[in-house]
Amino acid sequence: MAKSEHYYTKFEEGCFYHIYNRSIDKQLMFKSDANCRYFLKKFDQYLSSVIDTYAYCLLGNHFHLLIHVHENLTDFKETKNIDPSKSTHDIISHQFRKFFQSYSMAFNKQYKRVGTLFQTPFKRALVNDSSYYSQLVYYIHANPQSHNLTEDFRNWEWSSYHSILSDKPSKLKKIELIEWFGSKQAYQDYHHEYRNNMIQEKLMIDMNE
Repeated sequence: MAKSEHYYTKFEEGCFYHIYNRSIDKQLMFKSDANCRYFLKKFDQYLSSVIDTYAYCLLGNHFHLLIHVHENLTDFKETKNIDPSKSTHDIISHQFRKFFQSYSMAFNKQYKRVGTLFQTPFKRALVNDSSYYSQLVYYIHANPQSHNLTEDFRNWEWSSYHSILSDKPSKLKKIELIEWFGSKQAYQDYHHEYRNNMIQEKLMIDMNE
């Protein structure tokens, strides 16, 4: 369950946030690979002008993102003819709403569905602790395994885990993320160590049940 403050956290320039949300009825919001591709396409279309993305994971009925709001939104305001007095929070929230609406309309049309798809307001948590930042990257990538969708989260297609290791150009801030961990090997080792701990904890729980 989301902490109550995660419904009201304000966006500020130059800050990191954990964004997460699920479908309104806890039913699937991604029913195919095409849905996932379309979600990422629309996310790029509506958000890449105001935020950078460091990590993501798309699951059946929810998603997780680690984003960084751009340091200065002046150019975006001027390009979009937005009132200069408009707050950073209002701009980012508006772009997310447009993104959610665009995806929902396409999803509803494809599956002959009506009504809201995403829970509102969407959840966001400020990330301002270095150790939490590292743990959050792992948490986002490990979500499929935590929800028993795969035996090894590193095999999950719709997360940024492998994209960060890839040399293929993308808008994902992979270089910055790898530099945060120190190297590609350190990034992989961190995930491997925490995955082993997660498996051991699960075994302990199973044994004690």
